[in-house]
Amino acid sequence: MIRVLLAEDQAMVRGALSALLGLESDIEVVGSAADGEEAWRLLQSFKPDLLVTDIEMPGLTGLELAQRVQRHELPCKVVIVTTFARAGFLRRALDAGVGGYLLKDAPADQLADALRKVHRGGRAIDPQL
Repeated sequence: MIRVLLAEDQAMVRGALSALLGLESDIEVVGSAADGEEAWRLLQSFKPDLLVTDIEMPGLTGLELAQRVQRHELPCKVVIVTTFARAGFLRRALDAGVGGYLLKDAPADQLADALRKVHRGGRAIDPQL
């Protein structure tokens, strides 16, 4: 079972991601956070396999969360799901050790496949980038 923590400041998007991932038999959403600070606290207590995070959030951004995960050498892998299709954001994310960078307008079925790939140690980057 792949244990996932969601960090997304928009409640409707957070709920949709949780519902979508809940349909997968091998993925369990163990928690969700509305901002980066809450996500950091939950990361330490839930110890998920994957953090799925937006880039822009109150408190800590998704990039700052990824940097903390890397700096503290947490075993959690990070996947960013965002609207920002900019090379600069992607470069910063990769420098922070992010395993996946997906755009929110990608087909929904790509999300679970990308999470599985990152969980196995691969990398999942949106083809548009």
